[in-house]
Amino acid sequence: MVMEVLIKCANFAAIKHKDQRRKDTDKTPYINHPIGVAYILTEEGGIADPEVIQAALLHDTVEDTECTLDEIKEHFGDHVAGIVDEVSDDKTLPKMERKRLQIEHASSCSPQAKLVKLADKLYNLRDLNCCTPEGWSEERVTEYFEWAAKVVKGLRGTNKTLENELDKLFRKRNIRFAEEDENGVC
Repeated sequence: MVMEVLIKCANFAAIKHKDQRRKDTDKTPYINHPIGVAYILTEEGGIADPEVIQAALLHDTVEDTECTLDEIKEHFGDHVAGIVDEVSDDKTLPKMERKRLQIEHASSCSPQAKLVKLADKLYNLRDLNCCTPEGWSEERVTEYFEWAAKVVKGLRGTNKTLENELDKLFRKRNIRFAEEDENGVC
C-alpha cells in the first residue's frame, strides 16, 4: 500500500512538472529535483515516514505549477497537504519578501516540514556546487548559500546527518554563520 501511494505521488508530481526544466546547462527535467529531495531524505536522512516522502515529492507543485492545495488534499490527504503548504512560498509576494519569510518561519515549521526543507536546501546547494545556473553570477551563488544558511539555522535540531552535510557545504564556502559557536551565538 505504501509503495503504491509513493508511486502515485511521484507520477502526480511528474505530470505537474512535465514541462519544467532546471536552470542548469543541461536543462535537467525538473522532476529530478523532488525525486532527489525524497532520495536524500530516505538514503541520507534515514527517513521512512511515507507522508514526509510524499511531501518531498510534491514540495514544489503548489509553488511552481498550477496545482492547488485542494488537489494535494484530495489525492494525498490533509497531512501531506499541510506539509506541502508549510514549505511552499507565496508566489504573489516579491522574491525578497519570500526569502525573508523563509528565514523567519523556518524555526516554527513542523518537524516534517523541516525535514523537507533541509533536504531541499541540501539538494539545491549541491546542485549549485556542481553547476552555476544559466544567468547566475558567482556573487548570486554566494548570496544563495548565505541565505540558505540563515534558513537552515532555523531548522537545526531536526536531522543531524542532513545538517552535517549542509555544514560541509557552508564550510567550503566559508560561511561562518551556518553553525553556532560554543556560546550559541552565530
